[in-house]
Amino acid sequence: MDSKTAEDVNTNSKVNGTGSVSSKDMIFRADQIDLKNLDIQLDKHFSKVFSRNSNNQRPKEEWEIDLSKLDIRYVVAQGTYGTVYRGTYDSQDVAEYSGVNLKVKVLDWGEDGLATTAETAAMRASFRQEVAVWHKLDHPNVTKFVGASMGASDLKIPPKNPSDGYSSHPSKACCVVVEYLPGGTLKQFLIRNRRKKLAFKVVIQLALDLSRGLSYLHSKKIVHRDVKTENMLLDAHRNLKIADFGVARVEAQNPRDMTGETGTLGYMAPEVLDGKPYNRRCDVYSFGICLWEIYCCDMPYPDLSFADISSAVVRQNLRPEIPRCCPSSLANIMRKCWDGNADKRLEMDEVVRLLEAIDTTKGGGMIPEDQASGCFCFRPARGP
Repeated sequence: MDSKTAEDVNTNSKVNGTGSVSSKDMIFRADQIDLKNLDIQLDKHFSKVFSRNSNNQRPKEEWEIDLSKLDIRYVVAQGTYGTVYRGTYDSQDVAEYSGVNLKVKVLDWGEDGLATTAETAAMRASFRQEVAVWHKLDHPNVTKFVGASMGASDLKIPPKNPSDGYSSHPSKACCVVVEYLPGGTLKQFLIRNRRKKLAFKVVIQLALDLSRGLSYLHSKKIVHRDVKTENMLLDAHRNLKIADFGVARVEAQNPRDMTGETGTLGYMAPEVLDGKPYNRRCDVYSFGICLWEIYCCDMPYPDLSFADISSAVVRQNLRPEIPRCCPSSLANIMRKCWDGNADKRLEMDEVVRLLEAIDTTKGGGMIPEDQASGCFCFRPARGP
C-alpha cells in the first residue's frame, strides 16, 4: 500500500469512527457545547461518588435501616421537596413492624443540580437532627419511628407502568420510615367537623392525647417548637399522635441559647415572634391555640395577614376569642396556656391533670351556628 492509499484509509477511519482519534485531532464548536447541562451531569457524577465513599467510610448510625428490606407500595403524597409512600419493612431487626403498613418519606429537596451544595448540606443536617430526636422517643401519643437512611439510592420505587422497571431517587436524598396513621392530620379532622362541631368528650380526649404527648417530650427535655394541628396525626381509632420533629431540639439549660423565629405564625408564642429567648413553654402557648382550635373546629385569626398576627400577638396581646358556651374549666386552661408571660403559663403535666379532672358527662361542646338562636356565643345552653 502506497503512502497516498494509507493516508486515505486513515482519513476514512477518522470520519467513519472506526479508527482511533487522538485528542489533538478532535475539534468542537464552542457554541454547540451545553455548559450548564455538562455542569449538572458532572455534579451528579461527583455527588454519587462522594455519597458512595462517604457511606463506606462513616460508621453506621443506630437508627439506619437496610433499604433493600423496605417494600415500597405506592405514592401517598408528593411535594416540592419530597415524596411520601406506603410500604412495609420485613426485617428481623424490626420484628414489631414486620408486615405492618408504614409511611416512607423520601426527601430529595428537588432534583440534583438545582439546590446549592450549602443548601443541601443544611437540609441534610436538619434531617439528621430530626432523626436523632425522633428515634429515642417511645410514647403512645408520639408517632413511632422505625428507621432512616442518609441516602436513598438503594430504595426501589415501583413504577407507574410495570414494564418500566424500578426507578430511584437522587443520590443526596434522605429517607425516614415511621408508622402509617390512616386518620390523617388533626387539622383535616377539624375541618371535616367545622359545621357540626365535636362532642365535648371528644374535645377532651384529643386534648388529653396532645397534652400527654407534649408532657412526655418535655420530660425528655425536648421542645417541639412547631406544635400545630397540622403536625398531629390520628390513627384508625382517633387516637392522636405528635409528628414532625423537623425543628424539635433538646432544651438548652440557658434559655438565651434558644432564640429565633421557629414555628408557624398563629401558633407561635410572643417571645418567639419577638426574637427573645424561650423554653419549653413556647409549646404550652401553641397547645393553648390548638385547644381553642379543637373546641371551635375553626382557624385562629382567619381574616388577618401574617404581619398583622405577628404584631398584634406581641404588642396588643391578641388571642382567639373564646365562645361563651365554652365551659369555664376549659376556657381557663386556654388562658393559662397562652398567657403573654411565659413564666405564668402552665406546665404540660399540670395541663394533663386539669383536663383529666373535667367532667364530660354533662356536655359542654361547641354549639353549631345553625342550632343557635342568634349569636352562638351568647347561648346559655351547654353543647354536646
